[in-house]
Amino acid sequence: MSPQIKFLLLIIIFHSSFYTLHSQSLRPIRDDIGFCWNAKEMDQFVNYLSQEDHCKTADNSKNLFAAISVHDDYLYAGKVYYPLYKNIKTKEVVIFGVTHGTVRKEMGSLSNIIILDEFDKWRGPYNNVDISPLRETIKSKLSKEDFIVSNKAHGLEHSIEALIPFLQYYNRDIKITPIMITQMPYEKMEAITDHLSKIILDYMKENNLKPGKDIFFLISNDANHYGEDFNNSPYGLDAAAHKTATENDMKIILRDLVSEITNGKIKNAANDLWPDTENKKAVPLWCGRYPIVFGLQTILKVANGLGNHKVYGTLFKYSDTFTEKVLPVKNTSMGLTAVFSYKHWCAWFTEGFYLR
Repeated sequence: MSPQIKFLLLIIIFHSSFYTLHSQSLRPIRDDIGFCWNAKEMDQFVNYLSQEDHCKTADNSKNLFAAISVHDDYLYAGKVYYPLYKNIKTKEVVIFGVTHGTVRKEMGSLSNIIILDEFDKWRGPYNNVDISPLRETIKSKLSKEDFIVSNKAHGLEHSIEALIPFLQYYNRDIKITPIMITQMPYEKMEAITDHLSKIILDYMKENNLKPGKDIFFLISNDANHYGEDFNNSPYGLDAAAHKTATENDMKIILRDLVSEITNGKIKNAANDLWPDTENKKAVPLWCGRYPIVFGLQTILKVANGLGNHKVYGTLFKYSDTFTEKVLPVKNTSMGLTAVFSYKHWCAWFTEGFYLR
């Protein structure tokens, strides 16, 4: 083999290796249908939502430092996203995401841990999204038995990426700490969040970060998934069933997630949302049932560590696919990932948590 050919082969190998390494450092988009990844379209979409906000809801950002967010298709849930994200004014966000069945099917049983990633950046509609230094701090300080690092898991999961276009619309330089939550007992969550909240508090103090202004906490969740496709139709499959199921969601929100958030309320949320196979307890099928409890434990401990602050929850908007139907937004690459009917619908809400 001539020296010229050897040199050419080395160049090809170098470029191939560089491309492989670079492609692994940027987290790819999982759902390119339900969410908006085009900057111009995202601008137009938020402008549409703003014009549809006929009541011109007031600025509710003061002391807002955490929230629960929907992660369903934008053409269904855009009006539920909007009243929350217009109030998020921060530099970085810790996002507690779901570990959906798609991930568990590909990777086997995952429980009793949180899942971190090692991507250098995530994709966004305006530019690539930076990762907060907090992620590596968590890896270095949290007990190794309490987490795994898996780009595969994060690449398969859509509940975190769904929040990025709205976050980036309001802050082009947003940084994120993506954390997937798996199923685990309440006591295990308490143990992990004890350590995690201490790590976050130290990070905030070392970097002089103010809650709400510099750092924010988002819990990704969709409420009841109802119908035959979800094997979840305890009230039937008609208008009366839809009414009963959505009213039950609202009862849980108002009982467990609104007004002052206490340890007792968080425990009640777990009782109301977590399945109990031993006693065959019927519960609504919220995909964020574990991130909600884990996230609330974390933010309450952070609030206490900042000076014994209290945390108060306020509901922004609750709705569902059958009620909202499809937003009449034209000339967009966005689409729908599922149909809706009385036999298949999903509910969602946005809620803010305030320090007092």
